[in-house]
Amino acid sequence: MKTTAQRSGLRSLIGDRKFYAMVLGIAVPMMIQNGITNFVNLLDNIMVGQLGTEQMSGVAIVNQLTFVFALCLFGAMSGVGIFGAQYYGRRDWEGMRNTFRIKYIVCVTISILSIVIFLTAGETLINYYLQGEGAEGDIAATFEFGRKYMMIMLWGLAPQTFYELYASMQREMGDTKIPMIAGLAAVLTNLALNWLLIFGELGFPALGVEGAALATVISRYVEMLIVIVWTHCHRNIYEFIKGAYRSLRVPVSLVRQVAVKGLPLLVNETVWSAGVAMLTQCYSMRGLDVVAGNNIASTITNLFNVVYLSLGFSVGIVIGPMLGAGDMEEARITAYRMIAFSFVMALAVGAVVFATAPLFPRLYNTTDDVKKLAAGLIRIGACFSPAFAFENASYFTLRAGGRTGITFLFDSAFMCVISVPVAYVLSRFTGLPILPLYTCVNLLNLLKCLIGFILVKKGVWINNIVNEIA
Repeated sequence: MKTTAQRSGLRSLIGDRKFYAMVLGIAVPMMIQNGITNFVNLLDNIMVGQLGTEQMSGVAIVNQLTFVFALCLFGAMSGVGIFGAQYYGRRDWEGMRNTFRIKYIVCVTISILSIVIFLTAGETLINYYLQGEGAEGDIAATFEFGRKYMMIMLWGLAPQTFYELYASMQREMGDTKIPMIAGLAAVLTNLALNWLLIFGELGFPALGVEGAALATVISRYVEMLIVIVWTHCHRNIYEFIKGAYRSLRVPVSLVRQVAVKGLPLLVNETVWSAGVAMLTQCYSMRGLDVVAGNNIASTITNLFNVVYLSLGFSVGIVIGPMLGAGDMEEARITAYRMIAFSFVMALAVGAVVFATAPLFPRLYNTTDDVKKLAAGLIRIGACFSPAFAFENASYFTLRAGGRTGITFLFDSAFMCVISVPVAYVLSRFTGLPILPLYTCVNLLNLLKCLIGFILVKKGVWINNIVNEIA
């Protein structure tokens, strides 16, 4: 029988109706935005997939590369954002204004550097994913489709940067609805333009993969304009924007703190996303069918993973202001409950995805082998989704208190020291088929969950970083 202490501990993981209303009030808009975005990505994927397996694979490779850029932006926003959330908890608008300026400088720099890298080394990076088995003609076609797609997608990096700059400030203030509306407008624009430009409907030219890229770029300008115009038209709410551009000067003490606590997050997201790209490259060693199958599987799993990803991101939004206001015990209890809630939701969603996995690949115009492979990868991902949810929520808990050095070790160091080397060895020095190989790599995340549990339980993240600056 369970002791009273054990029962009390279990009850402490369950909140009341007010708690779940508060959490879902923040998380649901993000789920809707990200869910619709990923749903449209699925439709994009299906539309491009109608053109052929080579077109779909070329687009998938470039999207994997631009994913690294997106996470670099996310890391930059996050590194400074932990200060923004705690400043908002104190209603310190000058502090938020300074965090906005730092984000602006860092993210514009990242955008420029990324464009230079894609222009000078983009073709080499695409070729890196075409080292596995496959007919020479298929590989050449995949490369050419990827190259054309990439050159147009570069025009979307700047609006993506400014959208994330403004949307991140809104989220740190607990406002997830405006980014959601901007995201909805963008995905609807993207969907409509995809239909018109990929297939040449209503008199538009049939541009194929180039049409898909053009539609994505235009949609990014739409979402950027919405968040920027809304912020500047509601200066009474977003008071940080008043005078934000009068100067780019920020206090040296804040720059020092951001460098110490924020830089590890930027490096973490960059290294982690590069690690994910490396894992994908390791899987691609099993042939072009794996590139296509993994693209289908990742598109489907991303659609359903928005539930636990949004709940995890909400942890920082909720407990960051609590830490900034000094409510340490409340932050601890809230974090535990949100982690538990994220785990349970991922368990439920994972069960649904596992049961329906074979249905999704049928939507694609590809071979039966690719469809079967994709279904297997989806099911493996569904089995591990509760573990992914737990480690994701643990990561955001650690990050909220500014323990970014620890989050770097927890996230990127684990990826580089354990996950990538194991995938590299298995993909190159064994004949292990892709499904067992993929399972072995994902099993490593159970160790990461254990590490996350220990760190969160020890309370190393309970920290008021804005008091340190004051």
